[in-house]
Amino acid sequence: MTTKKSPPSIEELTAVIRRFVSERDWEQYHRPSALAVSAAVELGELLELFQWKTDEEVQSALSSETYLSALADEIADVMIYLLRLADVAGINMAEAIAKKMVKNAEKYPVERIRGRRPRDVQ
Repeated sequence: MTTKKSPPSIEELTAVIRRFVSERDWEQYHRPSALAVSAAVELGELLELFQWKTDEEVQSALSSETYLSALADEIADVMIYLLRLADVAGINMAEAIAKKMVKNAEKYPVERIRGRRPRDVQ
């Protein structure tokens, strides 16, 4: 019987990224502004996977291993830069996300928002 290894936590991923950067002596380039710009560049590459596609074409593409692999790679690139930015800025992303979800729950209570787009309730 094989035991399935659980996915790494945000903290573990941050440590992996930090080690990767350190081994390459890239800390000198990882200023917050450079990391934010890099995240935006990677987000642009992610958006290219959706550019000019209809919703139906995207749904169809999601059944392709090649498309899913490219999508996963681009999402990972964005997340790597965002986790690195948070790390450099001294932000614990697990805590930040938990706090933000509490704020979101207060801003968008279920009884008022359920089934509606957030922008329709502002």
